[in-house]
Amino acid sequence: MSDDVQPGFVRVRLDLSYDGKDFSGWAKQARGQRTVQGEIEDALKTVTRSSETYELTVAGRTDAGVHARGQVAHVDLPVALWEEHREKLLRRLAGRLSHDVRIWKVAEAPAGFNARFSAIWRRYAYRVTDHPGGVDPLLRGHVLWHDWTLDMDAMNAAAERLVGEHDFAAYCKKREGATTIRTLQELRWERRPDGILEATVKADAFCHNMVRSLVGALLFVGDGHRPVEWPGKVLAAGVRDSAVHVVRPHGLTLEEVGYPADAQLAARSREARNKRSLPGSGGCC
Repeated sequence: MSDDVQPGFVRVRLDLSYDGKDFSGWAKQARGQRTVQGEIEDALKTVTRSSETYELTVAGRTDAGVHARGQVAHVDLPVALWEEHREKLLRRLAGRLSHDVRIWKVAEAPAGFNARFSAIWRRYAYRVTDHPGGVDPLLRGHVLWHDWTLDMDAMNAAAERLVGEHDFAAYCKKREGATTIRTLQELRWERRPDGILEATVKADAFCHNMVRSLVGALLFVGDGHRPVEWPGKVLAAGVRDSAVHVVRPHGLTLEEVGYPADAQLAARSREARNKRSLPGSGGCC
């Protein structure tokens, strides 16, 4: 599969953020729910006075209620349309979009760029408070309240056992034909000065519900309901464990997406399309 842009079109990169509270996730849905993709595509169609909708491709398809600070998408636009609107497009989109989604940068993408397949990592943050009084009302839409005191050292000890390339089937909602093998590059907790516990979760890619399942397992360790070894044993078992709780989406934010140097974009895109298997797992490609 090639990432070559069709003749007469130009690939445009969009850097954006959104509050996921009132969105049914990123991707357009058949029943017409409000989604981030739908909102931006409609706005783009309106401000460019286009007769057709130009479809966005995104780095990470977030679920309903999940936020994004550093999301990246691309869209292929006719050259003539891009040339006509490029200077004023950002401001016009700002005037058209609702206040819970913002586009910060619109620029012609380098050759070989694909917002999804060229990415080499995605970094999420999940925020939790164990304060006995609950969540600061001004942060309630972005921080989960956990009504047990959390041992951060225990959670970090458990997290160390999950880092690396593994089959995360035990922490993912299985999708037909999709691999659950991922390289978890970073998983750690820190307690901020305001007392909020923040998990940094970074991987080459994520399967469905993976971050929220990992967080749920580590919270069970942090509050003493499970031993430090438990999340690693669940991972090794390779099957969904009913004790792994998928935490609520509002504590999760996509913070940043990483890409290689421009010269490596196309190669990375080709590599990312290959379905992975672990050594000895019997996968062919």
